[in-house]
This record gives sequence, structure tokens and C-alpha cells, in this order.
Amino acid sequence: MRLDNQLVESLRFARADDGVTIGYQMFGQGPVLVWMPSLSNIVAQWRIPALRHAYRSLARKVTLILYDGRGTGSSDRRIDLDDLGVDAHLRDLHAVLAHAGVQRASLLGYYHSVTTAVAFAARHPERVDRLVLFGGSPRLRESMRPAQTQALLSLVDQDWGLFADAAATAWLGWDSAPSGRWTAEAFRTATTAAVAKAWFDAAARIDVTDELARVRAPALVLHRQGEQQIPAEVFRRLADALPDARLVERPGSTPTLFIEDAATDLRLVTEFVTGSPAPGAPVQRGLTPREREVLSLLAAGESNTEIARNLGIAVHTVERHLGSVYRKIGARGRTDAVIHALGLTENPHKR
Repeated sequence: MRLDNQLVESLRFARADDGVTIGYQMFGQGPVLVWMPSLSNIVAQWRIPALRHAYRSLARKVTLILYDGRGTGSSDRRIDLDDLGVDAHLRDLHAVLAHAGVQRASLLGYYHSVTTAVAFAARHPERVDRLVLFGGSPRLRESMRPAQTQALLSLVDQDWGLFADAAATAWLGWDSAPSGRWTAEAFRTATTAAVAKAWFDAAARIDVTDELARVRAPALVLHRQGEQQIPAEVFRRLADALPDARLVERPGSTPTLFIEDAATDLRLVTEFVTGSPAPGAPVQRGLTPREREVLSLLAAGESNTEIARNLGIAVHTVERHLGSVYRKIGARGRTDAVIHALGLTENPHKR
């Protein structure tokens, strides 16, 4: 009860342009990371041990913002069920950032909110530092297509309680007793069956594919799915379509973050958001994170095809990154670039 009271007292409330009230929390230190919602109840989610650990761990390195989307959790439940497209979700994000006084932030798009993160980054590039994307796709219907997901969604308006229990265990892989119980409770209390059905119906029509090319922020696309969930190819296409994206396929079958090998998931996210280089990685000033990765692999002797395979991107994307690298460091070709990467000279033309 004490934890619940503290969490309720820590809630802040922002008002979107259309009058919908959005509940959110802001805590931690460092660069701002907004963990964007799907169906959420941030107060109930704090009771889930794995999520509580993730929130606290992230907050040691970043200023974390959590919020409930319209119609869910602590946010206004009285909403227009015919207005749940990407523009409505963008109004929620705008409201939270404005109320929190945040001009620039990194965004963690999680399942449903991947499209909102992409759309915001495309339309407001000056306000987004980095993107972390997990579990969703530009066409949300692709991430809703697996047979297991369709079976679960059929329960939404038939038996809301059964849907919550099934989603907590089968859909999101929360199979331990405490996590499963609290996750089911978080689903059950997140919203009503009517709002959830409207959310999923609207999600099936959301498509931000045309906005991908306008995203300028570096993106980290994470994938961990079992055989019955979203295939890796969906995320490979997403990473390839973004101008500066890296795909990391995490081992395991639990289709969520911060459960299997939580320490590595947390390290990947915090290092990416804070811009901390991996140990031993060469620092190349003026290059984007993706360009530094390409240059580092080039210096390790890998071909364009091998670089593409390692980073989960197309060969022509590697070639585009290398062209940009050559221009920025003044290299005339691969040999000059490797010499620069190894730190043998500041500018290959001054040899």
C-alpha cells in the first residue's frame, strides 16, 4: 500500500490539445528517455519485479519518463474511440513533453508505440536524439499478424479477464508466478475491453512506412521473439528502411525486454541513449553512431557484405554509410579510411 501511495503521489498530469488528460512520471538523472506506452498502467507496472528493476536501473543513467496513453492507466478514460490513430498518440506525447519542459529526448517505442516514435522523429527531427524500437513495425498490422496474437485479440471483447491472464503468460512470456500475476493485473486494470478493442482496431490501420526515410535520429532496433511471434524479417526491413539504424537480435524467446538477460538489455539501451561507446571501440568525431560501427568493422577487415550481415542492413546501405564516412574524414578510399580508423593519422591527405 505504501508503494502504491508513493506512486500515485508522484504522478503528474498533462493536458493534450484536444483536452485529454495524460498521466505521467519523470525521475532519474541524465539525458531524457521517454518509454512510450502501448496499453499501460504505470502505477500497476511498478508492482512487476522485472519492470521495477528496469525502471530503477535506467534511472541511474537517464531521466526516465513513463506515461499512460489516452484511455489507459492514470490517463483520461473518457475519449473518442474513433480517434486513436497515430495523430492522437502524438498529441499525448506532445502534451507530456510540454508539461515536463523537455525540448529534446530519446524515445523508446515499445510494440504499439513504435509507430508513434517513428512519426514524431520524422516530423520533429530537431527534438529527437535517439530511437530505441522493440516489438512493433511501421505497419502495425504486421506485428499483429501472428496466429497466437490473433487468437489473443479475439478474447478482448469476449472475456477481458481471460485476455489479461493469457496475454501475461502466452503473449508476453511472463511465466513466473509473481510476474505473471502482477502483469495480468496491470493488463486488467490498464483499460476497459471497449477501449482496448478500439486501440487494436485503430492499430491495424496505422502505417508510417512513408515517414521512415525522414527520420534523422540514430535508431537501435532490438528483436527477441519466439517462433510464434513476429519474425525477425519484419525488424530487418524496419532497420534497413531507417537512414541510420542498427538491428540487434537478442537471444531467447520471451517477446519482451528486460526479462531474459535483463542486464545486457539494460546495458544496450543505456549505452545507446547516453552515447557511451562500447569498450575498445574507436572514437571517430563527427561521424554518426552507425558510421562509426561501419568504419570499425571496415578496419577489422570485413567486406561490405560481411558488414551488412553483421549489422542487419543491406549492402547498398553500407556503401552509402561508407561514402559519407569518406567525405567526413577526407579519405580517398578504403585504405585511407582504415588508416584513419586505426589512429595512424588525423587526416589521410596529410601523410
